Amino acid sequence: MTPERREGVTPARPHHKLTDDGRPVREVLTYSRRGSRFTPKQQTAWDAYADRWVVPDEAVDASDFAWSDWFGREAPMVVEIGGGVGEATAALAARRPSSNFLALEVWLPGVADGLARVGEAGLDNVRFCSVDAVWLFENRIAEASVRELWTFFPDPWHKKRHHKRRLVTPPHAHLLASRLVEGGTWRLATDWAEYAEQMAEVLDAEPLLEGGRTERWDERPLTKFERKGIAVGRDIADLAYRRV
Repeated sequence: MTPERREGVTPARPHHKLTDDGRPVREVLTYSRRGSRFTPKQQTAWDAYADRWVVPDEAVDASDFAWSDWFGREAPMVVEIGGGVGEATAALAARRPSSNFLALEVWLPGVADGLARVGEAGLDNVRFCSVDAVWLFENRIAEASVRELWTFFPDPWHKKRHHKRRLVTPPHAHLLASRLVEGGTWRLATDWAEYAEQMAEVLDAEPLLEGGRTERWDERPLTKFERKGIAVGRDIADLAYRRV
């Protein structure tokens, strides 16, 4: 049994939740932790930029936490869930300097690669965070506050017994959709055909959204991951939904 949520108390982040008798709570998460060892190049990027552009996990626990404090300004918010090594992050953020970009990625070497790309591009409108995306949207992203949401090639959790760990499920879809501003867009892409079908089924059924399968978004850069999928014969599915 998990502790009851009390008024004014921030719920514990994943991996910090305990039962009443002090045991870790077993949670169904949309990701698994991977290795955190840096290459020399990644370490250099981390040392150069992390203090400025990475929001520490524990920072979100503060009751007065505000994204504007970390970006240093109020601006339209774009959130990317699962930014990987930052290829799309840096390219798209460079095209929209007037927006704040929040890249959520739990794999720290990927964050370091993203920092390097953002730094090389001379950008200052991207912040990285490695806190669980679902928890963050529940507790630190306000309703109707996100202009765009991107979910490019999320883990398909292709084994049937793991489908419950997918990001695009009815409860998650409703939560994420509620954080979009009216008219805000959620863009998705996957190279896993069965997951694309589930995405469309779930998002078509969400009353806060309208949209569906679409042509490839021409602004999205062709990443190394996407090229690998194409090379082995996988079709890339793009979807786009608008908050109504």
